[in-house]
Amino acid sequence: MTKKYNIAVIPGDGTGPEVVAEGIKVLDAVSMKSNFRLSYQNFNLGGEHYKNTGELVNDTVFESLSRSDAIYLGAIGHPDVKPGILEKGILLKLRFHFDQYINLRPVKLYEGVETPLKNKGPEHIDFVVIRENTEGLYTGAGGFLKKGTPDEVAIQESINTRKGVERCIRYAFEYCRKRNKRKKLTLCGKTNVLTYAFDLWERTFMDVAKEYPDIKTDYANVDAICMWMVKNPEWFDVIVTDNMFGDIISDLAAMIQGGMGIAAGANINPSGVSMFEPIGGSAPKYTGKHVINPIATILAAQIMLETIGEQKAAAKIEDAVKKVLRDDLKDVAAGKMGYTTQEVGDLVKKYIVNSE
Repeated sequence: MTKKYNIAVIPGDGTGPEVVAEGIKVLDAVSMKSNFRLSYQNFNLGGEHYKNTGELVNDTVFESLSRSDAIYLGAIGHPDVKPGILEKGILLKLRFHFDQYINLRPVKLYEGVETPLKNKGPEHIDFVVIRENTEGLYTGAGGFLKKGTPDEVAIQESINTRKGVERCIRYAFEYCRKRNKRKKLTLCGKTNVLTYAFDLWERTFMDVAKEYPDIKTDYANVDAICMWMVKNPEWFDVIVTDNMFGDIISDLAAMIQGGMGIAAGANINPSGVSMFEPIGGSAPKYTGKHVINPIATILAAQIMLETIGEQKAAAKIEDAVKKVLRDDLKDVAAGKMGYTTQEVGDLVKKYIVNSE
């Protein structure tokens, strides 16, 4: 019997719909080559919808999304909407509602893509950042006292629970074992200053490590991670860290792998509904120009298939992307590719269709 997956699609704002269209083009091509089918349901969420209706995400949408096998997201962000409204009201709300407690960021430099790091190539940049995705500073705990006065106080609290920390760390150990490369897991923290939160992280890390004797472990402060990621990225295999530090170092990682145009990620609930997206923004200045690179969104589709169990189809997407990056694109930056957004999608599709 042919498998069928229901994919919830949130094209979003700016160039989001353009790149999502190419991702779906590739997904349709690879599903035709494989023993499964995909059906899509579009959801009109984002800045334009908010401007027109004053609505972010309602209960009916959550109910519909909960019936999907995965969520495929383009981009959320609108120049006419105050920063924080869409991010908190849509992106974070989706992560928290579906308990997507893992943010997964593969960091891989592909052949044909330039890195700003001197004397580094694909053999040096191939690691994964696993970020706790539902706790830390992003929970929104805190508030103001005497706001707008000279005596104003602003408090933002980092919430870390043993349960939340442990399930993230355990996922990282399992992922490191499954990845089966250097089998080394690095905890990124700041134990010397954030003595309460990262004492919990470090103790939990050491406790869980006892169950994984085949995995090498080490620890580094976040500032050292940033330095070494630039100087010696080959040191890393899998990095696990909290919400804030993960947000920061994964953007640094995106730059060393070639830029936002090829950086994809996932928000994962291993036993629930997960969401897959390019990590770049909506790029409103490029909207309608058809020059934005869809590779990150296509790689997000690859991670999606891998996560729902279609590993062979996911590998076909990555193989096709490798060929496009190596043989076709002049550059991965918007407007410099030598092809339009749609043409890049067509190239990936062509390689999939012609694959064995």
